[in-house]
This record gives sequence, structure tokens and C-alpha cells, in this order.
Amino acid sequence: MFAKPRTDLVPNTAAYENEALVKATGFREYDARWLFGPDINLLGIQALGLGLGTYIHELGQSKIVIGHDYRSYSLSIKQALALGLIAAGCEVLDIGLALSPTAYFAQFDLDAPCVAMVTASHNENGWTGVKMGAQRPLTFGPDEMGRLKDIVTNGAFVERDGGSLTRIDGVAERFIADAASRVQVKRPLKVIAACGNGTAGAFAPQALRAMGVEVIEMDCDLDYSFPKYNPNPEDHVMLMAMAEAVRTHGADLAFGFDGDGDRCGVVDDEGEEIYADKIGLMLARDLAPLNPGATFIVDVKSTGLYATDPVLAANGCTTVYWKTGHSYIKRKTAELKALAGFEKSGHFFLAGDLGRGYDCGLTAAAAILAMLDRNPGHKLSDLKKALPVAFTSLTMSPHCGDEVKYGVVEAIVSEYQDLAAAGGEILGRKIKDVITVNGVRVALDDGSWVLVRASSNKPEIVVVVESTQSADDMRALFHQEVKPRLAKRPEVGAYNQEV
Repeated sequence: MFAKPRTDLVPNTAAYENEALVKATGFREYDARWLFGPDINLLGIQALGLGLGTYIHELGQSKIVIGHDYRSYSLSIKQALALGLIAAGCEVLDIGLALSPTAYFAQFDLDAPCVAMVTASHNENGWTGVKMGAQRPLTFGPDEMGRLKDIVTNGAFVERDGGSLTRIDGVAERFIADAASRVQVKRPLKVIAACGNGTAGAFAPQALRAMGVEVIEMDCDLDYSFPKYNPNPEDHVMLMAMAEAVRTHGADLAFGFDGDGDRCGVVDDEGEEIYADKIGLMLARDLAPLNPGATFIVDVKSTGLYATDPVLAANGCTTVYWKTGHSYIKRKTAELKALAGFEKSGHFFLAGDLGRGYDCGLTAAAAILAMLDRNPGHKLSDLKKALPVAFTSLTMSPHCGDEVKYGVVEAIVSEYQDLAAAGGEILGRKIKDVITVNGVRVALDDGSWVLVRASSNKPEIVVVVESTQSADDMRALFHQEVKPRLAKRPEVGAYNQEV
């Protein structure tokens, strides 16, 4: 029997080579993520596979797709995970090097209910993780992750005979064909494909060309050292590089894909980044007349313009603000049978004829290209300028330890609830609503808002602010309201960036 994992093993010792190390903090709200080495070892990954196999058997399943991203250690981690799954009696289908959406697609393509994708997404080198699901197109949420954590950390494994491993070829090609089938562009478009030397470089340029556009490749050679920057299309450095490429090549737009290809960032023809919540609103406005009465799901980090948009209102569309996190938005999109879900970090969940409901950067790119094709006289910047005006910050992420970040956010939530109950104001504006489905989003009477929540996959607090008045007011909401409130707490450290 596989022994209960430990949490106190030290690398470069005999015990580390013979026992499983799994630190409980790696089990996040909707995926698992560790620093490979100090937080989990290969035997710990094997224990994770055995625990996952034990759990999916509890759910009445046994067939599972596995894939891995392009990092120096991801293949070894996937193989260790597979050993655990096989020991649990699972039928393991290995699709090789893959994007996360390729693995999600494979669940449909291979008729496999479950998935385990080895990826640390856009995290820095040294991190590893697994995105898991047992009910396509959904991935695990807190309940499933909680049960998996209990099994693994308590060593409550059930080993079974009959496990197997089969290598499956051709899935990537079928995935690309499926993504490309969503649009065949009729107008001439020149597109930058920015991949940050991550896994998407092996797949995105081919898929975009199959959609009918001219492609300029940018950092598409795979290089797991990420020599320029981490492939993260929400990061300002990558967005600025994309903007420069648009200007240099005279491109119509740039698509930026993250490390595992489930997110898509966008820069328009003028070299201006368009955050994913605004792109989502542009798509919603375009799709609304074709789908009257549609429901859209957006996360609490997203612009407040959905709630007041006249095009959506005229077409009887509904917008629901929900918890940030790909698993949450994906699940809510499926639960409400929404046409699409949009998350500010760049996850797009397109359902019906638009997609299968899982997050896929290439499917999002296809939807954006289709929107441009339906508006032949307009550039992407024209569609952006047609939006009502709002000034939204970057996502700011001050460091805060995993063990204390939720307590810090709970205290901030209480402060804002008390302020609202007392009829308080923020920079001269009354509080209209306090939304607490995920941290706290404080909406003001002019439509501006501030958000404070705990990151679900990193030791950070997440801060976003939006003003309906001006960029200066947006900066004031951060520097005069949110930052001083967090600065009173010594657990909160330096910011990754500020407005």
C-alpha cells in the first residue's frame, strides 16, 4: 500500500527519494499547484495520481485523459501522475504535449469523462500543477478539490487492478481542426500570434492560419526557460510586446496565449490592449442581436458596463456577475445554459454553436475573428470605441501568504460591509452595492467600483478598480482608497504593479 504523504521532507536526503512529499497548501480552490521540489516531489505526484484515481472511482468513473505542457519537468510529472492513476485502476489515455483546451477537447473526442492536465499555466518556472475534471466540460471546484485533498493528505488511497496506459496520437490535429471550424474569415486580416515561447507556439499559428488569416509568429518557438517573459497575456510586459509587434507589422490585431493555451489576450490595430472583460462585452454586443434573450456570465473583476449596456438591454440579454476562477465561471455558464462566460484574466467560455463550454484561447480567437468578419467596415479599434467609457485598472496582486490571505480578505469584507451599513462614502460617492460572492466588490452610485479578493492559485491578494469618470479618478480609487486599507495589514507585501 502507498504510505500517507509527508509534509516535512527536505530535498537531497534519502527520505526525500523514498517517501512522498505533498504540502496541503497546493490544493487550491479549483486546481492544484506546487513549487516542484520544496512543496512536492515525484513520489508526491504519484500519490496525487493515486488519490485522483481513488476519487474518480468514487464518482463512478475510470477513464481519464492526461497531457502536459512544455516545461523541463512536466513530462516527468505527468509520468509520475500516470503511475498513480494506473495503480488506482484507471484507464489512462495520454495525448502527449498539449494545451489545456486540447485535453478538454480530448474528453469529447475520446469519450473520456475525466481529465488531468499537467500545467502551471503562466506561473514562473519552478511551479507545477494539475487541472482536473470528471464531468466534461467542467473542472473541479472547491468541493471536489476538498475531497481530493482529504484522500491524498490522509493517505486514504484505494489501489485496484486493471489500470492501463495508452498513448493516443492525432488529438492535437483534430483539436486544431475543431477550433478552426468555428470561423472561415472572408476579409483580409493580418494577425500576430504571440505565445511567449510557451506551449501554444506549437499549435496556435497553425490553427489561426486554418481560420483564414495571415499570421505573423511572435515568440512561437518552444523554450521552457521563457527567455523574454512568462507567457501571460494579462501581464503588461507581454501586452506591450504585442502592441509593438502590431505597429511594426501593420497588423489588424494580436492574439496572446498563455502557457497552457486556455486564455487569450488581445491588442487592437492601434496597438492598444483590450482587456478580456471589454473584449467579452464587444462579443456580447455583437452576439446579442443574433441570440436575443441570451445570458452572459462574467467574473467580479470584470467591467460594470455589462449591467448598463444599451445593446444588451435592447436585446433582452442578462448578465450575471460571479466568482472569479475558470472553474466557477465555466460551471455557472453550464448551470445557467448561458451563451458565453467571460473572465477578465482572459478565459472565454463559449457554448452552443460557438464552442463546447470549456475555456480555450483558440476558440476565443475564432469568436473575435467571426465578430470582425460580421463587421467588414470596422476595425477592432472601432468596435472598442463604440463601447461606453470606463477606466479600468490592471489586475494588481500584492503578495500575501496562502495561510493568511483569506483572513485578510475577510477583514476587508467586514470593513466595507460596515461602511455601507453606516451610509459611508468612498471619494464622495455613496456605496450602492456590496457583492461578496468572491471577496468584496463595492459598487458606487456613479457605476465605479473597487474589488479586493484572494487569489485562488498564488499567495496574493487581487485588487481591481474601475472608474466611470476618468483615469485619474481610477488611480485615486486605488491610491486613496484600497491601497491604504491594505497597507494597514503587515501580512500584505509588495505589489506586482500599480496604476
